[in-house]
Amino acid sequence: MDKTVGIVGLGIMGGAIAHNLVERGWRVVGFDIDAARCAELALADVIIADDIGRVAHSAPFIMTSLPNPEAVDDVAQCIANSAAPPRIVLELSTLAISDKLRFETTLAQAGHTALDCPLSGTGAQAKNRDLVVYASGDSAAIARCVDLFADFARQSADLGAYGNGSRMKFIANHLVAIHNVAAAEAMLLAQLAGLDPKMVVDMVGPGAGGSRMFQMRAPMMVEGIYEPPTMKVSMWEKDMAIIAGFAAALGCATPLFTLTQPVYAQAMAMGLGEQDTASVFEVLKQTLVTNQR
Repeated sequence: MDKTVGIVGLGIMGGAIAHNLVERGWRVVGFDIDAARCAELALADVIIADDIGRVAHSAPFIMTSLPNPEAVDDVAQCIANSAAPPRIVLELSTLAISDKLRFETTLAQAGHTALDCPLSGTGAQAKNRDLVVYASGDSAAIARCVDLFADFARQSADLGAYGNGSRMKFIANHLVAIHNVAAAEAMLLAQLAGLDPKMVVDMVGPGAGGSRMFQMRAPMMVEGIYEPPTMKVSMWEKDMAIIAGFAAALGCATPLFTLTQPVYAQAMAMGLGEQDTASVFEVLKQTLVTNQR
């Protein structure tokens, strides 16, 4: 097997994946429009390509980890126009189903196989290979990627038809949105009760009331430090809008999820967009202060 992989998008998630793959013997060819990110990853032995076409010509597998549909469309078109041999292109981003389908169509027309493979996990989890890959699309292509998945994630699954990976990701992120705000509310309640917040983290996290989000984000709430972010509020707000649209299209009421949306919107209004989503704790604290006046 050719252990060469291309990664387009070397941000929080893509950069962490690149690090892990290099450590496990992969030849990683990367590209990002951010020169600083490229310089940082070059120091970690990632080969930085001059453009996306060079990535496509260098690697039989290409992963894309991108911030928005416009970037995804541009990258798909660049790969399609590169005249590279047929590639398996794994789209890792959280996007609407329509965006993913457009990505697939663009690449299929150029002879490439697109897979919809969003990831469950934060940037911090990505560093520790604690991700879950929701793979969907051509089963033979997914089978060829199993070894690749194993070197940057702890679990992967073939979920069937292209797009099912994104549908599974929407369900996971629906819960993440709720658990994150629930963790902030619980930590505020503990603070008002006079409990040692660090003890709350140690004792509640492993118990029945704990969650992965509580275990990851409650310590940040205790410290009041939300940088470096594992997921930026600004990026999460985009994901929230996608999930809301997905649920609405299915006619499914999501009362708990809907209640969290204004909390994240307020975090943006407070200038917390570039900080970790754990910063919703500051939103709840501010609401408490306002209500006590």
